[in-house]
Amino acid sequence: MTLLIDGGMGQELRARGLNPDAKTAGQALIESPKVVQEVHEEFINAGAEVITVWNYALTKHRLGLSNMAHRINEMTRIAVEMANEAREHAGNSKVRIAGCLPPLRESYQTNEQEFNSMTKEYTEIANFLAPGVDLFLCETMSSATEAAAAAKAASAFGKPVWVSWTLRDEADGLLRSGETIDDALAALDKIPIEAVLLNCCDVNAVENAMTTLRAKTTHLIGAYANAFTPITKDWKRDGDHLRELQDLTPEGYADQVLHWCANGAQVIGGCCGIGPAHISHLRQLIDKGILVTG
Repeated sequence: MTLLIDGGMGQELRARGLNPDAKTAGQALIESPKVVQEVHEEFINAGAEVITVWNYALTKHRLGLSNMAHRINEMTRIAVEMANEAREHAGNSKVRIAGCLPPLRESYQTNEQEFNSMTKEYTEIANFLAPGVDLFLCETMSSATEAAAAAKAASAFGKPVWVSWTLRDEADGLLRSGETIDDALAALDKIPIEAVLLNCCDVNAVENAMTTLRAKTTHLIGAYANAFTPITKDWKRDGDHLRELQDLTPEGYADQVLHWCANGAQVIGGCCGIGPAHISHLRQLIDKGILVTG
């Protein structure tokens, strides 16, 4: 059975005039929380079976860029409430809510924090999330160590833990850190994990790695790619500059996802730039028996 998760929140909010740059990401939770709820509902109505709490930017480092680190608890609580209210308002109690454990620093950059320090910070985030989520999603993990720290923290709360790594867009099968999938799996060896996924990278990077991932683990596997134009391994964020999006239609994205499923993907969805229309199209193909795990 193919499990469908949601798409990316950030671009949907930008289309509504919110969340305009990286520095103020998360501000919509204070200014327009009901819009966040509405986007969650759109993904549920499109057929998503799992939605992710929009707390990706709610870390001490990211909030500190706009002098809001002291509001992390408050903002995370709002994010959890919006996801739960969306599920209730959509009238679909079967939808599961995933609490996000994001990169503690910038996306795609290897975090040089000491392991125990990362685990402590992730434990604080997980503690804010735990009362209102059904599982934890450690997502966009650029290195084996940060993924392990997030997973270790999440595993203490008695809920399923999913780990999702982001790969280089060159489609060489390596994490953004340059580590291999073997390295990433080995770091999780003693941590109870339900699923291992790939996300926030180019569709081709996912396709080239899916067969390898299936061969190396018995966990649930899957992916949710983004629609950004590919970047090189040496890419660095240029201030608050936002990356450009490809013209990736729902049909074009589904064509890519079809290959992932043929190679073993059991969990599919979308990341940055993949909206409700993409998820709706994937739902239709799943229901028709076209998108099935090979």
